[in-house]
Amino acid sequence: MNILKTYSKALKLYRAKKLDEALKIVDKVKAAAPHWDKPLLLEAYIRRDQIEYTKSLALLKKLLPRLKASSPEERDVAADAYSCLGSNNKFLGRPKEAVQAFRLSASLSNSNKKACGEISNALFAASSVENFSAADFQELYAEYKKYLADIVPYPKKFYDHEKIRVGFISANFQWNVVMSWSWYFFNGTFDNKAFTVYCYSNVKEPDKVTELFRKVVEHWRDIQNLTDKEAAKLIQDDEIDILFDLDGHTQNNRLRVAAYRPASVQISGIGYMNSTGLDCFDYFLSDVYCAGDESYFTEKLIVLPHSHICYESPIKNLEPAAAPPCLRNNFVTFGCFNNFAKVTDSILIAWKRILDAVPNSRLLLKHLIFMNDDGRKFVSERMKSLGFDLSRVEMRAFSKSHHLVEYGDMDIALDTFPYTGGVTTCEALFMGVPVVSLYGDRHGTRFGLSLLSNAGLGELAVASYDDYVGRAVMLANDWELLAIFRKNLRVMVKKSLLMDSERYIREVEQAFIKVLNEARQAE
Repeated sequence: MNILKTYSKALKLYRAKKLDEALKIVDKVKAAAPHWDKPLLLEAYIRRDQIEYTKSLALLKKLLPRLKASSPEERDVAADAYSCLGSNNKFLGRPKEAVQAFRLSASLSNSNKKACGEISNALFAASSVENFSAADFQELYAEYKKYLADIVPYPKKFYDHEKIRVGFISANFQWNVVMSWSWYFFNGTFDNKAFTVYCYSNVKEPDKVTELFRKVVEHWRDIQNLTDKEAAKLIQDDEIDILFDLDGHTQNNRLRVAAYRPASVQISGIGYMNSTGLDCFDYFLSDVYCAGDESYFTEKLIVLPHSHICYESPIKNLEPAAAPPCLRNNFVTFGCFNNFAKVTDSILIAWKRILDAVPNSRLLLKHLIFMNDDGRKFVSERMKSLGFDLSRVEMRAFSKSHHLVEYGDMDIALDTFPYTGGVTTCEALFMGVPVVSLYGDRHGTRFGLSLLSNAGLGELAVASYDDYVGRAVMLANDWELLAIFRKNLRVMVKKSLLMDSERYIREVEQAFIKVLNEARQAE
């Protein structure tokens, strides 16, 4: 057996997402070369992508102590190992450990671009860390900026166009949570007498939404296969007045393109709920509810008077359940369909307090982590250590085909903290389920407050764990109110500021005009 050739075959299968086939070949390579690090690392990645996070962690625990970093190739292997460690910890709800691992990965990387990606991962994970201070974030921002040393920004330019050219850059021009909040930027709602829209798409796997936008957006640019420098030059050549980054520090972002400063004014927001921490961005889109402690930001906040997003639901014909499940079950079911990576011990303790205060109540959890025994066992042990009666907890695997229907199985949705839900909150409300949310001082902790306030349900957003527990218990004791919510919430949300696309676009247009004028006057 040619070891290198066989390993390459396994790697190719992994990249093609043929995980079971790749794993079988990796086992052969490991047997033939037990001291070679790369097959063990590849297996760790395969196990991670099979949602077997604890198995992946066990492999990394075996691998990491024996890794050296004395050559560029060895450093790359070590960097990849720490990156995998970080993503496993993030998925398992251990964000502090994830931040540390991603930072180590960045420090070992031979590529500035890859290092930037790892610090983006660290910043994203930090959103779920309780009491992560402004100084802690600033430290990560400084690390990111170190890896921009190879980029020389363009001199700032302003243009005299008949219409303002607004460019949106994202990896998410497909059906994605980002599009559910920014849909009206791309469907022709902008005033075409005053604005021209450009899209710079970094989409890896186009879908029907991508193809729709290709047709309706006036100027469409694919940048997936362009280098950062090439993409930045394209934006500069298009003479963009305002470049809006929709991704922030999320997966497949192109923040290094923005670091070249190819547009006159640069804004971030919507797809990422915290500061980019980068000097290349002038503004961050926010609203009166989300705008909290500005010391977390390096950008100046654009504070919209209502919502900084406009929800577009994919639901066309599916109606909410006729009645809350408590009426048929004779007990209340609390639920959370948020990414389980957002679930901290503090929020779990609050959920236990709620269950303890509401006799016979249940907790319904749904996420990818519950797809197999590995994830269910990990979460079960974690909840059991906090005193949960697991007979009152249902762990349900995520399913796209039945996802929205399953909101019919919960009476009250419980939000996560400090990284609150976004599209899950919108979905719950649209399916007639009230959501209880906790908010803090940091922008990203206040998204639930903004969504609920703009939907006319601001009283369900609270500022302390005690009030969070109290509000959930209060709702659980009023089945008549739960029935009213089930019947009326969708109509209420559709008529609310959360879905008022006309008002939203006009407010964004006014903000764009204002910040561009401010920037011109400052020159």
